[in-house]
Amino acid sequence: MKNARRIMLSTFGAVTGLAGIEHGTGEVLQGNSAPVGLMFPSWPDSAFFRSLNGEPAISLIPNLLVTGILTIFFSVLFAAWSIGFIESKRSSLMLITLSIAMLLTGGGVFPPVFGILIGAGASYLHPRPQARRSGTLDKASRITGGLWPWLFGASLISWFAMIPGIPALDYFFGFLNPTLILIVLVCMFGFLFLAWVSAGIRDLGGSSAAGA
Repeated sequence: MKNARRIMLSTFGAVTGLAGIEHGTGEVLQGNSAPVGLMFPSWPDSAFFRSLNGEPAISLIPNLLVTGILTIFFSVLFAAWSIGFIESKRSSLMLITLSIAMLLTGGGVFPPVFGILIGAGASYLHPRPQARRSGTLDKASRITGGLWPWLFGASLISWFAMIPGIPALDYFFGFLNPTLILIVLVCMFGFLFLAWVSAGIRDLGGSSAAGA
């Protein structure tokens, strides 16, 4: 595939936007009321999200309805920009700005922080000309680049195993295991890191031996 890192950033940008929308929906459903403090649960009474402590969020706005609407707005913009304009020269700054807006208006804690990382990653889509070395990589690098689709798939599965996987196991089967959560968390970031490295090699021509 052309530009594996672009595909990764767009995909996880969409996932991050959906996570922000999920927070915003919980806040909107709480209605025209004030949060309990600067940090509050997006879903305080939800049995589904009890394993995640009600999905904590932060907002500078003392109204949950307005907070939720703004969260959804910024989250939709983040997802749309990630999908449609990730290769823009201003995408890094735009995504980081939207992530900060999400953080301060109820978009949760983890989605905005991860959004900032996605914004930082977008800067790698514009490498210097001398960094392009297609066809010059050794066999090990080409094999690593060829593993990208599998690592990318494993990272996605790991992320969806955390949400909605972990809450679903707790809600439907009453199964909540801290060890399992830790394993899934390690897989989330482990596979994501490996996929990012593999994607970079693939984009430099490292998948040629795999028939890409």
